[in-house]
Amino acid sequence: MNLKTKMNNVLFLDIETVPQKEFWTEVPETTQELFTKKTSYQRKEEITAEDFYERAGIWAEFGKIICISVAYFTEKDSQRNLRVTSFSGDDEKQILVDFKKLLDMHFNKAFHVLCAHNGKEFDFPYIARRMIVHQIELPSKLNLFGKKPWEVPHLDTMELWKFGDYKHYSSLQLLTTILGIPSPKDDIDGSEVANVYYKEKDLDRIVNYCEKDTIAVAQLLMRFNNEKLVEEHEIIKV
Repeated sequence: MNLKTKMNNVLFLDIETVPQKEFWTEVPETTQELFTKKTSYQRKEEITAEDFYERAGIWAEFGKIICISVAYFTEKDSQRNLRVTSFSGDDEKQILVDFKKLLDMHFNKAFHVLCAHNGKEFDFPYIARRMIVHQIELPSKLNLFGKKPWEVPHLDTMELWKFGDYKHYSSLQLLTTILGIPSPKDDIDGSEVANVYYKEKDLDRIVNYCEKDTIAVAQLLMRFNNEKLVEEHEIIKV
């Protein structure tokens, strides 16, 4: 693809989300009604809104972020490293504040871009919406108001793979498999995150999964650009 963006100017990321409440009975009645209306077009007649609530995490109006993992390339003395870190926990507002600080302090230049798989449809708008809910001022990289399409500082590996075919959807797991990239889905997948969070209470497992996805996104962009994949010893978790 010969992308013009330098890899050192890209912040790769992935988020994990869950329903705001563990149980349907904990959801306020008004919110229950709104969720019922919101999901009516997706649910089959025999599936109630209560049964469907386990999927509420995919909507920013009914879900919350429990982990944002990021990765970025550094280079020193000709040694390339991919540094990986995560913001996670039960306090969504703190996660978002910490992520905003990273963007404002280290990824706020015009040449910096954010990259995620299906990021334009999910990760980027989800983060922005949850920031607005928590009354957090949007960082420049997420504030798209008034920007022209070519001014939006976002890369989406799924969109790149489409090559203009807007009917095409390819999962991260599919692309890593066919392109010979180590699969990030060797433990859990997105459909299991809520259960691991609420039932198993194993946040570390979710963070590990999120970081693997983030690394896979970086590997995808490297592969798209015909660059050498990141090796295990080049990955540094901080």
